[in-house]
Amino acid sequence: MRKRIIAEVQKESVSAEQEWLNVEGIAEVEITSEDAAHPIESALLGGRASGWRAAGPGKQTIRLLFDHPQRLRRIWMNFVEPGAERTQEYVLRWSSDRGQSFREIVRQQWNFSPQGATSEIEDHHVELPAVTVLELSIIPDISGGNAPASLAQLRLA
Repeated sequence: MRKRIIAEVQKESVSAEQEWLNVEGIAEVEITSEDAAHPIESALLGGRASGWRAAGPGKQTIRLLFDHPQRLRRIWMNFVEPGAERTQEYVLRWSSDRGQSFREIVRQQWNFSPQGATSEIEDHHVELPAVTVLELSIIPDISGGNAPASLAQLRLA
């Protein structure tokens, strides 16, 4: 019998080697709300631990308005919910005409559970040639509960 030992396949994750865009230097951010203790910068800039959290429950929107059109190849997001059981839905859209029209990238739901699934990592490999606006809408609890929307990290390449 012929056999060969192969190296363990490494799952790609957010890393320092990836050339992530410096969102702070290339975009303006619009948000529907934020908890003062968890500002949007905590999710968009590396090295921050707390992430972003909305000021209250209900649908929230984070919109990145790029100074110049950006080519996006990867959108990496991390959502964390350690305490509440809920079903979250998010929609990621983009525009090439400064928000006059949008195209949906993905619409997805995730079930958080303190007994198991407390983190959702999404790694979207895309080919978007000239993004002027990237919009993330989050419905934190599709059943209408009181959980605030949150985003631990968002990275773009």
